[in-house]
Amino acid sequence: MEKKIDIHAEHHRINRNSWLRASVMGANDGIVSVSSLMLGFIAAGTPRAAIVLAGTAGLVSGALSMAAGEYVSVQSQKDTEKADLAMEARELEINFDHELAELREIYIDRGLKPETAQDVAQQLMAHDALGAHARDEMGLHEITRAQPFLAAWSSAASFSVGAGLPLLTALFVPDSTMMVAVVVMTLISLGLLGGLAARAGGASMLRGAARVLFWGVAAMGATAFIGNLIGYHV
Repeated sequence: MEKKIDIHAEHHRINRNSWLRASVMGANDGIVSVSSLMLGFIAAGTPRAAIVLAGTAGLVSGALSMAAGEYVSVQSQKDTEKADLAMEARELEINFDHELAELREIYIDRGLKPETAQDVAQQLMAHDALGAHARDEMGLHEITRAQPFLAAWSSAASFSVGAGLPLLTALFVPDSTMMVAVVVMTLISLGLLGGLAARAGGASMLRGAARVLFWGVAAMGATAFIGNLIGYHV
């Protein structure tokens, strides 16, 4: 008896792009921006209540800003995709033969023999002409299509989680160790985020953690320096 092949046996990582990028960016921004903001206040000698207030305001405003930014940018991408698909649909209505020849040339450029390319183009266009051109001419596919709401939600939720880590740290540690505790928590969080994000994307965890830590340390150092400078002179 012939064994049935599972054509969906492979699980590729490309279908994670719709939420992974937004989630990683949101979490990274949440950790870095709120911890850096709080470190600036800590370095300036600000009372705990003001530090926590600043961190909370940064969490709420940052999450909403990330959601709005992701939605607007990804919706713009989706609008462009829809406009291109509508234009392609009109071309198929008024000049079907030209579009068939165009698809045939694409397959020839990809290595098919002319007669095979012609046969493939005819069969695909008979099945779903717009889908064939969207995929092979324009590079659009269902798993990579723009999803504004998913991007906005992923970004806002991950930003809130990331920003909550340094904020909770500042709430529960003594004033004397607040700066060190926030820095340590931020570095641990960024290292884990970079490593896990790289693993989810199939890349090196060490390299992913290193690049996230580099920019996090730079941001924290800059804001702590500015906070200390302003706090000294004010």
